Amino acid sequence: MTLLSATILLFLVTDPLGNIPLYLACLKDVDPARHRRIILREVFFTFLILAFFLFFGRYLLQVLNLSEPALQLAGGIILFLIALRMIFPQGHGPFGDMPDGEPFIFPLAVPLLAGPSAVATVLLFASKEPDRLATWFLAIAITCAISATILACSPQLHRIMGTRGLNAMERLMGMLLVAIAVQMCFEGIEQIVMAW
Repeated sequence: MTLLSATILLFLVTDPLGNIPLYLACLKDVDPARHRRIILREVFFTFLILAFFLFFGRYLLQVLNLSEPALQLAGGIILFLIALRMIFPQGHGPFGDMPDGEPFIFPLAVPLLAGPSAVATVLLFASKEPDRLATWFLAIAITCAISATILACSPQLHRIMGTRGLNAMERLMGMLLVAIAVQMCFEGIEQIVMAW
């Protein structure tokens, strides 16, 4: 996997375009002058969380005695479920009801950006090719920078694309994620079969 493909995968998994309506809903009762500051703070927390799992997630997997094929299969299943919710959204978005007031870490950083699929993805990067941590770190940084830019411009993007346009974009990303999730599951199953 190249830096570009890793960044594209992380971008699809974090789904900042699909999260625009959820971000706007979470920030509707917050002073608009604070929106960009909150978005930058939440994306920074996302960056810290993903970087933590990139550098220290391998040790957590060792402590829990989890193998790479198990992680690959679990990551594929989680990604598949999230992708299905993107394609077939439910009433209050993919992560349920949002709390009132100014959000802090939850739900904007976790789980909307640094959700289970994003964490599983960076864990897979680190476990499959641990000698390329600098590349994966750069992919996380680029993805977070793009996400911050998109979310900071969310009111304008929402006006330009409209709710239907954003929903269509989210479903398209969901379709791509389904294919990636199925591939991850196949690779995990293949590794398990080869190990037997």
